[in-house]
Amino acid sequence: MKNLFSWLVSIFIVMFWIFRVIITYMFAMGFEYAIKPFDLNTEVILLFITFIAILLIFRRKLIGGIIYFVAYLYYFGGDAFNSIKSIIDSGGNTDIYLSTLSSVIAVILACCILYDLIFNRDRNELKDDKNTYWFYKNKKYDRKLDERADKNQYKIN
Repeated sequence: MKNLFSWLVSIFIVMFWIFRVIITYMFAMGFEYAIKPFDLNTEVILLFITFIAILLIFRRKLIGGIIYFVAYLYYFGGDAFNSIKSIIDSGGNTDIYLSTLSSVIAVILACCILYDLIFNRDRNELKDDKNTYWFYKNKKYDRKLDERADKNQYKIN
């Protein structure tokens, strides 16, 4: 199950990155959408940092997860906290719900990917099976070829 969780979180961070690219592009072109970047310049820088972090995350490097977590917590964390606080204080202002949801999802994804990289280090590693370890790691059972054996590797097309 850890493996499925790991792949799903990795896919979701890519989908969220594509979502943020679309939001930033729409805002830069002047289109109206319910979710707007907080600061266009910072958003563009964050998109490039996130792209590098995603590449490191797919290579299972912990530094990529830390970069992703810090960048998203810095950019989306404050907005998520302030938006939730203002929703509680105002009693239901509907103008900021989508922005708040986007910020909360970003912080949750950053926490999940950092958790995954810290505790699930073996996504790409193959583990030895104890049932077959004695056979494959034992030189006594290796097949010995006769010097008269045919060593050609025939290929049939």
